[in-house]
Formats: sequence, C-alpha cells, structure tokens
Amino acid sequence: MSVAVLELTGVHKKYSGLRPLRIKTLAIAEGERVAIGGFDAAAAEMLVNLVTGATLPDEGTVCTKGKATADIATGDEWLASLDAFGILSPRAVMLDAATLQQNLAMPFTLQIDPVPPEIAEKVAALAEECGISPGSLGEIAGEQSPVTRARVHLARAIALGPRLLVLEHPTADLSEADGVPLAGTIAAVAHVRALATLAITQDLDFAEAVAHRCLTLEPASGALVPWKRKRGWFR
Repeated sequence: MSVAVLELTGVHKKYSGLRPLRIKTLAIAEGERVAIGGFDAAAAEMLVNLVTGATLPDEGTVCTKGKATADIATGDEWLASLDAFGILSPRAVMLDAATLQQNLAMPFTLQIDPVPPEIAEKVAALAEECGISPGSLGEIAGEQSPVTRARVHLARAIALGPRLLVLEHPTADLSEADGVPLAGTIAAVAHVRALATLAITQDLDFAEAVAHRCLTLEPASGALVPWKRKRGWFR
C-alpha cells in the first residue's frame, strides 16, 4: 500500500479559538482531492500551519509522505520541505503594482523587469493551464477581479510542481457564480498533475465540484464526517 501524501492522526492543538483544534484522522492519497468544511478563518490558518510544519501539534502526528513534521530537525530541512506544498490562500502576497506576468514569474526568478523570454514561455503555459487570459498578462495585478487573482494564486501554487495542493478558503472573496468554475479548473489541474489536494472551505458547491470526498468537522470530537447537503423542509 502506498504511503499517504498527507496523514493526520489524533491531532490536538490549542490556539486562539474557543476550543482546541482536534482532528481524529485524515489521510489523502496521491492524486486524491479532499474538501473539508467546519473550519473558520483562524482554524483554517492553524490547520495549514500544522500541515506545513510551521506549527507542531500539542498531541498527535502530522505526516507528509510518511515523515512526521515533528521529526524535521533543522530550519533548513523545514524550508526544503516546503517545496512539497502549493498553497492557495487569501493571505498570500501579490505585488499589486506589478503585472500578472511579473507575479507569475516570481516562483521561477527574481528578475521580473523585464521577464526573461524563457521564463515568459513558462508563465504563458502556466496561465493557460489555470484559465488566465493571455491578453491579461500585461495588466496590473491590483486592478484584477477577485477570481482572476485567485487563478494567479493557483498558478503560483503549482508552478514548482508540489506534491500537495492546499486551498485555504479559496472562494471567500469570490462571487457565488465564480466558485464552481474555479473548482473545475483546480480539479482539472490536479488531475493532470496527479496532485493530492486538501481544500478547506465553507462552500459546499465548490467542495462538491473540486473534490472526490467532502467531509466536515465535528469540533468537539475532531471527527471528519461526510459533508451532506441539508434538505429543505419540503424537499
């Protein structure tokens, strides 16, 4: 049996929430896409920090490809481990005064004025993969719509070929109409790249469109249970 790309077991972490963050068990296989609900912004940020090893659990284990984050011995080893993750988060920094092309070039080079031709080719391919119009690459990032900015964050997250894509409330700033199309793009990208994906979201429409499995957290117990759409009284 192959080792899970991400596995959390018996995780318990105190943070600024009303109660500690608890997760009994979660395992994501290579190429599998899992959406989880029940996490507010603070809990989602803490979970991302636990997954990447930026924070260690008070109890339990967090493993990526079989290695526990608690076993990472040095700062250099931790920095190297971050190459395994691509993170789409509203907390991610974008250079609003730069063009989309320059923002998309940054994972590859710090030379962005001008962007070297060989990097521009990579940027164009990445933009196409993530549904960003080629004609918009010369436009200023700060003038773009929330969904275009989300697609730029997606492109930057996958640029260096991570093993695990982590989505932190990716539709929080989007209109209702933009969530499912973005989910379709993410699902297609993850499928082609065989990316394991963890989507932390409160948007069930997005979750159902992006994931193979949709789970929601029971905060008191830490159990992740099937996330099902609530039926109306007359349905």
